[in-house]
Amino acid sequence: MTRREESKVIARAKRGQADAFRELVEAYKDRLFAFVWRMVRNHHEAEDLCQAAFIKAYESLESYSSNYAFSTWLFTIAYRLCLNNMRRKKALSGETDFSHIGDGEADAALRLANSEEARRLRDLIWQAVDQLSPPQKSAVLLFYREGKSCHEIGTVLGIPAVTVKSHLHRGRRKLRELLSAELVEDWLAVRHLGDSSSA
Repeated sequence: MTRREESKVIARAKRGQADAFRELVEAYKDRLFAFVWRMVRNHHEAEDLCQAAFIKAYESLESYSSNYAFSTWLFTIAYRLCLNNMRRKKALSGETDFSHIGDGEADAALRLANSEEARRLRDLIWQAVDQLSPPQKSAVLLFYREGKSCHEIGTVLGIPAVTVKSHLHRGRRKLRELLSAELVEDWLAVRHLGDSSSA
């Protein structure tokens, strides 16, 4: 759905048309679930958190400003719910899995991204990403998977864009410490290429 179409659907939803909000849920449920699942790594928790995020979004729809993309606003709600959930479970030290890396474009690059070697590389990279702090993990996911700008990520995480850049920089530096520099550079080169699995 285009931004203009989305604006019309949101306007209808604000007028109380339930079918309009269902359109928004259908448009974003898969992306939101992928984001939340990677934060909590638990299918049932991710489903509950996504449902809670959509309920909160519906209840707060009047406060939504078209100055921001709806996805940015929705991901902000979901991110805060994830953080609250992670804080409650802090003693369990829940890991985070970032097994996806965006969409590909060129055929040759897609073949590379879907090769066994590329899958192995992604597994190694995302295992290392698990060791980053929650803000760094979220920044990496939103930047490389969702294609969000530093400004948009800052809105989601509630921090300045310059801090987002710092999280990305430190995250990449940490990855280079954990993995060979060549492996990290290879990953950055194919970072927008991914498989369709969720594990």
